[in-house]
Amino acid sequence: MKLWGGRFTKPTNQLVDEYTASIRFDQQLAKHDIQGSMAHVEMLSACNILSESDATAILAGLQTVAEKIQSGDAELTEEHEDIHMNVEKLLVEEIGPVGGKLHTGRSRNDQVALDMRLYLREAIVEISQLLLGVQQALHNQAKAHLDTILPGYTHLQRAQPVLFAHHMMAYVFMFQRDIERLSDSWKRVNQSPLGAGALAGTTFPIDRSLVADKLNFDGVCQNSLDAVSDRDFVVEFLANASLVSTHLSRLCEELVQWSSAEFNFIELDDAFCTGSSMMPQKKNPDVAELVRGKTGRVYGHLIGMLTTLKGLPLAYNKDMQEDKEGMFDTVETLRGALALFAPMIDTMHVKKENMYKAVAEDFSNATDLADYLVGKDLPFREAHAVVGQVVLYCIQQNKFLLDLSLEEFQQFSPLMNEDIYKVLAPESVVNARDVVGGTAKNRVEEQIKTAEQLFQINTEWIHRQAVKIGAKKEEEPIFAHD
Repeated sequence: MKLWGGRFTKPTNQLVDEYTASIRFDQQLAKHDIQGSMAHVEMLSACNILSESDATAILAGLQTVAEKIQSGDAELTEEHEDIHMNVEKLLVEEIGPVGGKLHTGRSRNDQVALDMRLYLREAIVEISQLLLGVQQALHNQAKAHLDTILPGYTHLQRAQPVLFAHHMMAYVFMFQRDIERLSDSWKRVNQSPLGAGALAGTTFPIDRSLVADKLNFDGVCQNSLDAVSDRDFVVEFLANASLVSTHLSRLCEELVQWSSAEFNFIELDDAFCTGSSMMPQKKNPDVAELVRGKTGRVYGHLIGMLTTLKGLPLAYNKDMQEDKEGMFDTVETLRGALALFAPMIDTMHVKKENMYKAVAEDFSNATDLADYLVGKDLPFREAHAVVGQVVLYCIQQNKFLLDLSLEEFQQFSPLMNEDIYKVLAPESVVNARDVVGGTAKNRVEEQIKTAEQLFQINTEWIHRQAVKIGAKKEEEPIFAHD
């Protein structure tokens, strides 16, 4: 009989067991399930709901069960449906009927909500740490290329030149927002649902705050119905993960483009590329392509979770068993992508000369010619029209702006003088954008320093939360570069 089978007259159909069982994927929660159970037992003992001897036996048994699961010596079966029932079955086998007292004052409904919050706390810390590593790799490339100029694009057409460092820093700040979103979500993840029971609480005189304190939660969920049916924290994580994936995918797209022969701006290290089974000359940016491709699966998990929740009445429904696989897969997908991304960026070879050649052979300095005329008191719209005519002339003559003689320039406006050549030089064009957040070298240096301050904030936050959940010790180094 099932542990819950007292009111049933026959066993469930084997097909039902196979269809409804979640043990094949929720066994990932084993550590968290036992962690929560141990805190629950300690609270039951402190509240005199369990005797000290029973609590001691159960705690010792849970420790043994944890070790057996970790070593692979424990058999987890579909017959016992999920990780919660499997752990309880193993505990009873280990210490006898007293193990059945473990579930006093709680339901699988509040138990699974607790496990998922414990799991996501760890995932948020780990993913934040990996994101910081990607930020630092981009930051390293930025510091190494403060004098490297490449075309900036709009509509995938060359627009204005920018520093390569400026381009790298754009992604640093994208990933900074991702870390900030994850850290902000922590306060909603880090609330304990345990004690909500199946939906209405429990008749036992439990101390919910004591359990929350033991597990280093910031507080308890305030409504028992909401506590067991809430999966907002999962949706929020999946949404945040989707934005991380979006940012990774955008950068991957540029890496794929830049490494093509048509751009030839970068070369990815051989360790992060693959070849062709037929064409021996090929070097394919497969890692970047696959990270880009896996973005769709992360989006899918977000939409799937939202769809699962949209029509559910309070409180718990079996539909909510669908909350875990997408969450697990999203964590695994991000973990793999981010772990690869930092070394791929760190080892990327930047072809500075090719980037500069591209800037010298386009019209991305045309705006500066218009601004030059505005500085000579010509209205911008008139200046815009004049420069458009100059560009058209250059196209017809197969020239670029810096190829024109002063006489050719003055055909279009007598306001143009010898100083025009300095104004239109790529270095001048870049450094003329001397505003906060601009691509001028001194402004990019400011961005780099700002990012270093943010990295310190990030690492301190990650360290604090890692200590809180037991993933690090207080005395361990705080900063990632240590």
